[in-house]
Amino acid sequence: MTAKPDAKPARPWFSAGPTAKRPGWSLAGLPTNLLGRGIRAPEVVERFAYGLQLTREVLSPPEDYVLLYTPGSDTGAVEAALWGMLGERPVQVVAYENFGQVWATDVRDHLNLEPEVLTAPWGELPDMTQVDPKKDVVFPWNGTTSGVRVDNADWVADDREGLIICDATSAAFAMDLPWDKLDVTTFSFQKALGGEAGIGVMVLSPRAVARLDSYRPERSIPKVLRLTDKTGFDRTLADGVVINTFSILTIEDWIDALEWARGAGGLPELIRRTERNYAALAEWVERTDWVAFLPDRPEIRSTTSVCLQFTDPRIAAMDEAGQKAFVKRFKALLETEGAVYDMEPHRYAPPGLRLWCGCTVETADVVGATPWLEWAFQTAVSELAG
Repeated sequence: MTAKPDAKPARPWFSAGPTAKRPGWSLAGLPTNLLGRGIRAPEVVERFAYGLQLTREVLSPPEDYVLLYTPGSDTGAVEAALWGMLGERPVQVVAYENFGQVWATDVRDHLNLEPEVLTAPWGELPDMTQVDPKKDVVFPWNGTTSGVRVDNADWVADDREGLIICDATSAAFAMDLPWDKLDVTTFSFQKALGGEAGIGVMVLSPRAVARLDSYRPERSIPKVLRLTDKTGFDRTLADGVVINTFSILTIEDWIDALEWARGAGGLPELIRRTERNYAALAEWVERTDWVAFLPDRPEIRSTTSVCLQFTDPRIAAMDEAGQKAFVKRFKALLETEGAVYDMEPHRYAPPGLRLWCGCTVETADVVGATPWLEWAFQTAVSELAG
C-alpha cells in the first residue's frame, strides 16, 4: 500500500463551485459599513456599480457592451436570457454536458419552444459546424460537469442573424472569450474568482440590447428574470440598480475578488495561473496508470473543471453504482485527512474525479494534492481486495 504523504496542500479546496477563495482572503477584510442599508440607497447603488466597473475592467469586453447583475447566480442569468429573448426566431441548444441539457429542457418544456439540440457523448463536443447563423444559439463555453470546453468560436458567423447566448460560468476569468462572437455572456460569482453564491452577471452586446428593446415574448416573465421596463431594456440595471434585494456582503466579497484579480495582473495573469494549475495536474495524470482525462482530445479539455475517469480495470469493471460507491470512499479518505476537499464529479456525470484548477488555486497545492490522490486510490482499492 502507498504510504500516507507527509505534507498536505496548504489550501485543500478543489470544489468546482463555490470555488476556493482568493489567496490571502479574510472575512475580516471585507467592508461592512453598508450592511443594513437599503438596496436603493445611493451609496449602495454606487458600490454595486463599482463592482460592475471592476468586472468590466478585468474582463475587458467592448465598450458598447452592457453589464448587469441577476438573481440566482449563473442559472438565473441564463434563465433571464432564455425567458426574455428567445422565441423571435428558431433556437439551437448545444448540450454536451449537464447544464446544456438543462437549458435544452427549459427551452422545450417551460418556454414551449421547439429547439434543435446538438448533442455529444460525455467527454466530446458536438459538430459545431451545424450551428445555423439564422437561429438563436444557447451553449456552454466550458462544460463544468464534463471537463470539456469549446476550443474556438470560428463556427460563429460574423454576419449571423440570431443571438449567441453563452453560459460562460466556469470559463470567465480563466479563458480568453471572443466577445465579438458572443451576444449574451453569463457567469456567477462563485466560479472562477471564488466569490459567494447567489448573484449572476450578464454581459450584453448591442445586438442583445436591441432584442430586449424590440421583442416582447407572449409568455409572462417572472420579476426576478425581467430585464425590461415599459420601453425596452431597463437601462438602470447597467448602473448598479438591481432587480431585487441582493446581499451587500456578497457584493463586497465580489469586489474583493476583483481587486485581487486586477492587482495580480488582470485577465492575462488569471489565465496563466489557471493554465499552470492545469499543467501541473495534467503532468500527474499522464504518468498515472489508473486515471485519464474524461475528454480524450487535449484541445477540448477544460483547464478549470478538470474531469478524470478511472482506467484501472478493477474499477472500470464495476457497474455505475459500484463506481459511485468507490468515489464516495475515495472522497471520505481524503476529507477525513483534511488533504483534498470536494474532488467528486457532478452527480449526473460519469463516476471519476473532478478538481478545480482555476486561478484562485495555488499550483503548489495542485502538486501537493496528487500524492494524496494516489494514496486514497491505493487505500480504497486495497479495501476492495480485503
